[in-house]
Amino acid sequence: MKIRLEYAPPTRASADLAVVILDEDLSLHELQDTILTEHVARASAGFRDKTLKHEYFTYLPEGAISRALVVYWNPVLKSWSLQENVKTFTARALRLAREHRLPRVMIAINGADAAPFASKIAEGAILGAYHFDKYRQERDDFLSREADLRILVHPDHRGVAESGIRESEWVSENVNLCRDLVNEPGGVATPRFLATRAEEIACSLALEYETLDRDALRASGYDGLVRVGQGSLHPPFMTILRHVPAESPSQKTLALVGKGITFDSGGISIKPSDRMWEMKGDMAGAAVVLATMRALTRFRPDLKIIGVLCCAENLPDARAQRPGDIITFKNGKSVTVDNTDAEGRLVLIDGIARAVEEGATHILDIATLTGAVVRALGTSVAGILGTDRDLIQRVIQSGIKHGEVFWELPLVEEYRESMKTPFADINNVASNGLAGAITGALFLREFVPDRIAWAHLDIAGPIFKDKEWKYYEAGAIGFGVKTLVDLCKNFNEPLE
Repeated sequence: MKIRLEYAPPTRASADLAVVILDEDLSLHELQDTILTEHVARASAGFRDKTLKHEYFTYLPEGAISRALVVYWNPVLKSWSLQENVKTFTARALRLAREHRLPRVMIAINGADAAPFASKIAEGAILGAYHFDKYRQERDDFLSREADLRILVHPDHRGVAESGIRESEWVSENVNLCRDLVNEPGGVATPRFLATRAEEIACSLALEYETLDRDALRASGYDGLVRVGQGSLHPPFMTILRHVPAESPSQKTLALVGKGITFDSGGISIKPSDRMWEMKGDMAGAAVVLATMRALTRFRPDLKIIGVLCCAENLPDARAQRPGDIITFKNGKSVTVDNTDAEGRLVLIDGIARAVEEGATHILDIATLTGAVVRALGTSVAGILGTDRDLIQRVIQSGIKHGEVFWELPLVEEYRESMKTPFADINNVASNGLAGAITGALFLREFVPDRIAWAHLDIAGPIFKDKEWKYYEAGAIGFGVKTLVDLCKNFNEPLE
């Protein structure tokens, strides 16, 4: 899909579909076409008196600047901000264009109050046009091959629009990369596949990288990955990506540690078969970290950033780890593996250990860690827990900017008691089965040195959608990429 900016008001017939977004308080468009203006006024009246509830769509008479018009009304979507709604309406307009085969789409965002929204149009377009259909015999390539999107912007907003759209296009491209990785079947996106993809990205974009295979993991003492992956034909890998600033780096080093369980059957503690296919997405944390590191090559933030991908496949086999096995990790703490389906935290321990060895002052781990966080927060909100107030607030604020919601849960100290075991220093699950998101974070905290600022992101809820949601189609949505990119870009700025 081509995306272009234009700065003149619409005065000639040059579009198949004109798109207008109305808000009660802000002037988002400026039209100099009588026919369009009359229809927009009619639509506005219909929305205000509630005879229109979703959209106003009509074909226009000859002489109008467009063959068809669609009008959206911001108050219709009450759950989200205007920025999110602009992206959502853009995606809906493009799907409407696909349905009616209207390839030339013009979105008027040239009003006096519309300066911040051109980049949101581009984001909604790129994320909304995404399809994962590589395995389908019949594909609809209309949006990718035929659609031509013109974003009409006020001339005074040129600089803001051009820089914003370039940034949105690049970040959205990387969100879609994450979606591609998570949507791939587990038989394709194996640990080796992710390691190879990470190496390709690092080589093409001048990131430092290092990959540890099973032998190197064993030799280095990363036993969590080795144990979790020993039941699979596909061996585990750890890939380390490094962004090192060229000049005047900050004294801070931020490590992003991603859980990359490429398929999670639960191991010996096998999961129910219903919807087990979703466990191909248990590597979403690693995919988010990889996409984030790729995106940051364009922005080059002035602090060292380490991305650690902890990749393994968790399957039952004669060689698989058993409930009751004990692992001693690099910091000397021993863990009883009471449940082999609580494997993500075992590989994250290795990632955290590597982050410490890399000199991290701040560690952020991201994982589809627990079903408990989904039961607590649903499928639209991620959980965040940690030891550093500044880091937690930075993540939350970065998420708010980009429509990704993180809700802080408490680290309840007394719940640590439920992970006591007579056989090792700590059990990998709580004995009472309660507060799983909190006890999962408490478990990980045991392996983070006190001197290091740490936060844990549990994204198990919003990583997949069963049906269209906001500007995303069903499937993986790349949740977390936009937040982490924004966090890294602005890490040295004062907290708002």
